[in-house]
Amino acid sequence: MLLFNPISISFTLKPTAHHHNHHRNVAVFSQIQPIPIPITATNLSISDESLRSKGFNFHRTITDLNLDHLNSVFVAVGFPRRDTEKIQIALENTDSLLWIEYEKTKRPVAFARATGDGVFNAIIWDVVVDPNFQGIGLGKAVMERLVTELLRKGITNIALYSEPRVLGFYRPLGFVADPDGIRGMVYSRRKNKK
Repeated sequence: MLLFNPISISFTLKPTAHHHNHHRNVAVFSQIQPIPIPITATNLSISDESLRSKGFNFHRTITDLNLDHLNSVFVAVGFPRRDTEKIQIALENTDSLLWIEYEKTKRPVAFARATGDGVFNAIIWDVVVDPNFQGIGLGKAVMERLVTELLRKGITNIALYSEPRVLGFYRPLGFVADPDGIRGMVYSRRKNKK
């Protein structure tokens, strides 16, 4: 079980948590209650200005997002290549998204999105950073801003799916796995063994 550590996160949150598990992916559910302290740029690990000075631009809409380039990032991190028409539909049905463009190439280098009911629950999907840009804080920058946006909307139950090998990335951001032994289920088309 991963435990929530409020000292290690870069924005002030108060958690209670839920968890689901699916094949190689682990769904990490973190019910996070906002504390009435404003979440400001000073609470972020890296400011928008600092990222801009390094040639990175934040975007919160799919406008100017080249889906073929995004698909290339998905493939580069090990996701299967996806039909771009289906990516378009998925993004049109996404409640919140954030992507980072590298100014020199005009290509996306980091991305994350969330779907949900818009009130209580959200699931974060497709958190990716181009391998050529990993290790410089872009994944953390995307996640901090996406979680902050969800909290500002009043969404208090935030979950995500993750490969087990990267669970450690999400712990300092307030996510926990298997809290209190709580498990979930995911539909599978495989026949149950009797």
